[in-house]
Amino acid sequence: MNFIFLTLLIISGITYSRSDRYEVVSPADTVFAVAGEDVILPCSVKPSISVVDMRVEWFRSDLKNSQLVHLYEDHDDRNTNQSQSYRGRTKLNPQELQRGDASLKLSSVQVSDEGRYKCFIQSKSWSDYASLDISVEAVGSPPVITVDGFDQSGGLHLQCESEGWNPKPDLEWLNSEGASLSSETTEMQRNTDGFSVKHTLTVQHRDDKIHCRVRLRHHMLETLILTSSKSFNPWRTLIILSSIAAVLIVISGILLAAFVHKRREHNKQQNENRRKTEDRDRLQEEKNRFQQERDKLLEEEKRIQQGEFI
Repeated sequence: MNFIFLTLLIISGITYSRSDRYEVVSPADTVFAVAGEDVILPCSVKPSISVVDMRVEWFRSDLKNSQLVHLYEDHDDRNTNQSQSYRGRTKLNPQELQRGDASLKLSSVQVSDEGRYKCFIQSKSWSDYASLDISVEAVGSPPVITVDGFDQSGGLHLQCESEGWNPKPDLEWLNSEGASLSSETTEMQRNTDGFSVKHTLTVQHRDDKIHCRVRLRHHMLETLILTSSKSFNPWRTLIILSSIAAVLIVISGILLAAFVHKRREHNKQQNENRRKTEDRDRLQEEKNRFQQERDKLLEEEKRIQQGEFI
């Protein structure tokens, strides 16, 4: 009895060791990628064995319905059901597959590619998978400073915004001495292209340079604006002139509308008078024609009476 039990234990151990001797591995650390560039997603079998005859499937495990990224099966790519966002951007290396390397090349990385991926490898006798995370770094657009008018005390309202960053960047205002200035309002939004950031500031000192700086790790973009008193007056004058011009445009529009309305009423009255005159002339013609017919009848009657008398 003990011999039978020992035999079964040895057989199950051999079966287990055969099915579990291969392992799919990938880096434990996050893979960093730069937007617009290519990246390799590492995945391999240990110990090394050819996976040419196996099924290799890459998919996004962090998204709903686990979107298919790439599928290799029956010695060929089978990407009919591949997610649309990955079409034409994924590739396995056939030579590396022979060495047990199922690493995936992802071209033209996008911010939307950021997330968790699974590499699943299956043979006729075993299967395993490994997961890895991708973090996409994107450098956004240079910050743009716009002037948003003055407050009642003469302070200059400035607005700085930049977009297309990933992960979330830091935006700060600096004066000419490099000292940080506190933003009054801060807006941060994220879409498929990354983060967009917008900060506002009111400048009271007019003899200064104001910098708007956006930082992301070792990346930095900066824009400055001169806020000297010489530059304030033209802005104030421009705003005043713009306001006056806007008022004049509105008044001109009102006068033009009144003129057009009055002109239409005048033309309408002229047409009405013309119609009345034509009707009066037509009635007069009818009256004259009737008078002529009446005179003819009277003359005819008079001739008849004269003939009877003779």
